[in-house]
Amino acid sequence: MADDARLIGPSAALAEGGKGVRFALRSWGGEEKGFVVRHGGKVCAFVNQCPHTGTELDWQPGEFFEESGLYLVCSTHGAIFEPSTGFCVAGPCRGASLEPLQVRERNGEVLLLDDKAPPNSTSSSEAK
Repeated sequence: MADDARLIGPSAALAEGGKGVRFALRSWGGEEKGFVVRHGGKVCAFVNQCPHTGTELDWQPGEFFEESGLYLVCSTHGAIFEPSTGFCVAGPCRGASLEPLQVRERNGEVLLLDDKAPPNSTSSSEAK
């Protein structure tokens, strides 16, 4: 594991299709711009910025999923995203994607693997 891994929080804080955890990103000047959720039994993390308008997705802090808990939704214009990939399947930014962040679970903790990349950089995300 990379030496730069940083603790986001306990794995138990993430329920399947439930409330997510927001966290600060160093690459955004320490602003709270990242989030992590659990979907399909795995943790998935993204920059908290809709590709359509640049606004944060959650309508209340940590509320990223729509009612069914199957998709992420942007609170501003209702864009719908696949939680495992961040790909927009419906709404004004259809075909665009959320910026992925690499995370891993280990020993009951969720770790951010690298947050040094500049915003909107092209990076290959690992399977989560």
